[in-house]
Amino acid sequence: MDRKAISYKFLVENKTEHTGLLAEHGLSIYIEADGKKILFDAGATDIVIHNAEVMGVDLKAVDLAAVSHGHYDHTGGFPAFCKINEKAPIYIHKDAFRDSYGFREGKPEDEKSGIIWTDEERAALADRLNFTEGPVYITENICITGTVPYAEGTNITENFYYKDNDGEWQKDDMSHEQVLVIREPDGLYIFSGCSHRGVISALEAGKAMFPGERVAVLVAGMHLYSASEEDRKYVVDQMAAEGLDKVMPVHCTGIKAICDLKTKLGDACVVAVAGDVFHGC
Repeated sequence: MDRKAISYKFLVENKTEHTGLLAEHGLSIYIEADGKKILFDAGATDIVIHNAEVMGVDLKAVDLAAVSHGHYDHTGGFPAFCKINEKAPIYIHKDAFRDSYGFREGKPEDEKSGIIWTDEERAALADRLNFTEGPVYITENICITGTVPYAEGTNITENFYYKDNDGEWQKDDMSHEQVLVIREPDGLYIFSGCSHRGVISALEAGKAMFPGERVAVLVAGMHLYSASEEDRKYVVDQMAAEGLDKVMPVHCTGIKAICDLKTKLGDACVVAVAGDVFHGC
């Protein structure tokens, strides 16, 4: 029997154009592929529950969840999700619980960038967490990469810091960032939450899970809103050279980078908002 083509629905994104849905600074995507129902990230708050209901997505039926990295805007909805879904394991990197902060003018920001679950919420979710470091193959066609290696030519556009056990501030190397990769007959579908280690790094990490396979679709927060014009051009040129069927810049990509991608890639660049639904390419 032929496999049903992948479908992916944007439950949470920074923007929406759909009546009845809510938007916030965050990301959550519901994916059906290779016989699995997957929740990739859960946004910043429990609006993922509201939007799923409006969109007709049954979160109780989700088989597994994957966490792109340990920041609040990708993990805040998981406590509410786990009250609805009592079975799905959550694949999260072992380094994801660093108390990470952005820095401005040499001082930590007031609001934490890291996961903001309460102690009670973390305890309630403890049995659901499956800690990753290296690649985890859910099926022969679905993989969570574990730590995304840095790709050559990558410039990091924003740094985060956390306190070590001695109370000293340390740069967060974002080792907890990971990518979801799904192999379909038309190529790889790569999902990256924020690409803090660089979107080209995320792309290369995804390709490495299935050597020799072409990439059909890249869905990624690209974290290029503060990138230089030179760095944006490098990313756009790399995307064009890759020859992807679809590039979907979302969440933290930044308007300048989105415009650059749209100018270079034309219809192959698709900007998604909460409520959008896609089937294959």
